Amino acid sequence: MKNLRTKFVGRCYYRYDELPTTMEVARRLAREGALEGTVVIADVQTAGRGRLGRSWLSPHGSLAMSIILRPSFDHLPYMIMIASLAVVRAVEQITGLGCSIKWPNDVLIGSKKLSGILIESEMSQGVVNYAIVGIGVNVNIDPSVFPEISKIATSLSCEFGQEVDRDEFTCALLLELEQLYLSLQAGGCSSVYREWKEYLETLGKDVTVKCGEQVERGMAEDVTEKGSLLLRRADGSLIEIMTGDVTIVKE
Repeated sequence: MKNLRTKFVGRCYYRYDELPTTMEVARRLAREGALEGTVVIADVQTAGRGRLGRSWLSPHGSLAMSIILRPSFDHLPYMIMIASLAVVRAVEQITGLGCSIKWPNDVLIGSKKLSGILIESEMSQGVVNYAIVGIGVNVNIDPSVFPEISKIATSLSCEFGQEVDRDEFTCALLLELEQLYLSLQAGGCSSVYREWKEYLETLGKDVTVKCGEQVERGMAEDVTEKGSLLLRRADGSLIEIMTGDVTIVKE
């Protein structure tokens, strides 16, 4: 990646024409002691997955990558924030397009999904061995030719009206991710949280949240600094939800 301007993120990278999933390779590399900032990129993923075990479609023209980081335990909850913010910032920088974030991990343009984030970590005796930040972005694909995502997804090329240089976008994304990660290490957790919260389109909406087999409904009132959703039920009670699948209730 010749235009990469990072200090360490992406300085060591593995690029593949095709992989089942970049997460799998990144996990192995992390356990083998790979340098922090190592990136695994695949032009095509054949078995990509998102949160809650869902599949993630990654055809040619999309961006699928996993980044190995080694954060402190206190910074672990912020990984999903810096990843989604990095996508938002990179999109705005390269295309000028505005994005929003659907709690907890989807980046949207309008009401359609552009990007998904998956965080995987391993700990031992209270210490984080590694965190892998998986990022999938629909860069130069036409969602309309894929029936499973045609109504819910979009891409940069569709929204921008022309193809986007994928390497340029990748370099911008990695730089933003590194800057946000370094901000955390410099004590900027609150500023990262505030910026992430500003982009959340979920807040103030009547939503249902599926948490395993349980479904909760209420007003998405706020998010904690650790990223949990605060949901106000119809009976007035306030519950904290750490993770779940959100659907906005149509009026």
